[in-house]
Amino acid sequence: MSGFIANGGTVEPFVLDNDGWFPDIDAEHLRAAVRMDGSITNARLEVAAVAAMLSVNRELAAYKAAELANGYAALADVPAVAIDGESERVHLYRRAVYCSAGAELAERYRSYDATAAGNQRADDLTPSIDEFRRDARWAIRDLLGVTHTTVELI
Repeated sequence: MSGFIANGGTVEPFVLDNDGWFPDIDAEHLRAAVRMDGSITNARLEVAAVAAMLSVNRELAAYKAAELANGYAALADVPAVAIDGESERVHLYRRAVYCSAGAELAERYRSYDATAAGNQRADDLTPSIDEFRRDARWAIRDLLGVTHTTVELI
């Protein structure tokens, strides 16, 4: 009898350079923060993280322009409360990126294991996907200083 068990191997750490205003993303920290093991390759992690960075950067473009006009050379320079020695805005930005990347990777779970067990696992991840998206949205809204709720009259 033979079998193959994927345990998630070791992966090399890397940093994704951002645009110079928003902070760079440490892939090893991202992997740990959203509880990904080595079964997610660096290439897949990089694709998801870059897409998340592009999306979050795009959503925060007007905010960035306003803060640049106020004379702040980087997000970390914008006045904010510091938590663990780092600006709350940097923490919120990182959370938005991590959660966006986590949602994309969770959505792709079926491509790793198309067996019935894999499909069940992917179905089990659906609440996590929604929670990742919610947390990303809330982090962006917190960074912008707006409420989590949007109400419209119809």
